[in-house]
Amino acid sequence: MAFTLCLNTSTIKPQPMLEKIRLAAEAGFAGVEIWINDVYEYVGQGGEVGDIEKALADHGLIVPCTIAVRQWGEASESEYPLMLDEVKRRMELASRLGAPYLVATPPREPCDLAQIGRRYRDLLEIGRQAGVKPTMEYIGFFHSVRHLSQAWQIVREADDPDATLLLDSFHSWNAGATLEDLEAIPVERIGHYHIDDADPHKPVGTQTDPDRVMLGDGPIDLRGEIAVLRQKGYQGTVSLELFNRELWAKDPREVLKVGIERMRELLEDG
Repeated sequence: MAFTLCLNTSTIKPQPMLEKIRLAAEAGFAGVEIWINDVYEYVGQGGEVGDIEKALADHGLIVPCTIAVRQWGEASESEYPLMLDEVKRRMELASRLGAPYLVATPPREPCDLAQIGRRYRDLLEIGRQAGVKPTMEYIGFFHSVRHLSQAWQIVREADDPDATLLLDSFHSWNAGATLEDLEAIPVERIGHYHIDDADPHKPVGTQTDPDRVMLGDGPIDLRGEIAVLRQKGYQGTVSLELFNRELWAKDPREVLKVGIERMRELLEDG
């Protein structure tokens, strides 16, 4: 199999930090995509980052990517240095966990793309010092960088060898991106790939994170996306990323069993 199957821990969000790691390994995932806020919460409740490092090592899991840095794009000039301090902290933590990438989330509200692009270059410089690359995210229900082509524009204009973007099936579909848009992205500019499906009963462009459903239960042409990635030679990491409350209420072992089976069916070498 050319792809490395990973779990974004949002898929089983209610579970405790270390349990997420254990369950992912038990289900057969090769890695876990960790949320920095979950680490902060775990430490705030008396845990140690070293506990997480040990759990990852004990279960043989990689961390393909960490999530996320926010508010850097829209922060006022007076607040921006403080946001960069938080970016540095999060990157250093991501590096400690062995993650090559930290997701750079765009502003929710409209924001000048030129400003986002300039600031993304700042993140790239900080990332080189920390040993972690910020990977540019687009979010289909936000009002700044909502489309795959906009994220690609920012990455392209950064003119930096470390600049990458985070692919996401749900956000691509929800913002109306096409397979041709995906084909335009050079494979070396893909940092990581989130795979997910969408609610079959809600129109495109109206959905938000909780509307994601299990792979194969919605309208997204996942096989088409995977065919493009395979043709481009992508052999990187892929995370199952769902925020579905109905799935959160189920036995997480069953959710992950179905999830990895669906991933294997979609991603097995053609």
